[in-house]
Amino acid sequence: MAAKKAQRATPAAASSAGDGGILLVVLRGLGQVMFQRNAATGALFLAGMAFASPWLAAGAAVGAVIGPLVAAALKLGQADLEDGIYGYNSALVGAAAAALLPQTLVTAALAVAAAAAAAPLTWLLRRQLKFPTYTTAFVLAAWGMLLAAGALGDRPAVAPAAEAAVRPGWEGFVDEVFAGVGQVMFSSSAISGLCFLAGIALASWRQAVVAVFGAALGTVGAIYHGDPAGPVALGIYGYNSALAALAAYLARPSLVPAAVAALASVPLVEFFPATVGVPALTAPFIMAAWIVLALMAIDAAFGQRTA
Repeated sequence: MAAKKAQRATPAAASSAGDGGILLVVLRGLGQVMFQRNAATGALFLAGMAFASPWLAAGAAVGAVIGPLVAAALKLGQADLEDGIYGYNSALVGAAAAALLPQTLVTAALAVAAAAAAAPLTWLLRRQLKFPTYTTAFVLAAWGMLLAAGALGDRPAVAPAAEAAVRPGWEGFVDEVFAGVGQVMFSSSAISGLCFLAGIALASWRQAVVAVFGAALGTVGAIYHGDPAGPVALGIYGYNSALAALAAYLARPSLVPAAVAALASVPLVEFFPATVGVPALTAPFIMAAWIVLALMAIDAAFGQRTA
């Protein structure tokens, strides 16, 4: 989910996996799910997923391999390829398939196709739009995959959230916050969330704090809003707010825009299943981050006029 930067295809794009080989590229792609170009971060993310579900980790890993291979074959740009830009959306598609779809040959084929499509879609969106596209390619590819699977009868495109034991008090709240971080990659385990936070902290302890801050605000906002206790306990309202807070903080290193983005994501979590008929995935994070970026742009323009 790296921020947008200039990209150009280079003649060497398909010749190799680039700096450090395919393993580093794959791990960086996993790290970029939470904005980190760090292979060690990606390895901790993978470990956190494996703790929750080896199948989930396998799906993310396969997606993280497919994306760079397709990007290299299409010569989408060597620098972005090495940075993991073409891995994170595909990795999320693979994780979504593992978490939300039954294990059949048909759904496996759909998952591979969607993960492959996420790479050129990432390139196209980043090339055409003048602002960060975040995980838009993942959301579009995954929605297509889930709708196709539902049409084929493997599973409805919108599955009800699993129930979770609700622990009262501060211990339960802390579990919900960490589970919210873990849900970034479809894990409701607080241990997974701690692994993800450790991975972020390897690259930036400040960003790890912001991720916790965002997940906590999202959880509090959901509780205040009266959202169902089961999904709150699963971290369903924490992961979009954690990502939105990180995106806003990276755009402007301040907790104020991070807090606005985190809270703005909460009501959007229910919007997509209720009105569009598809799982929200990371769409609330994307929309909340875009809202804050727009407010920042308006603020900057107004400041220039009054200067």
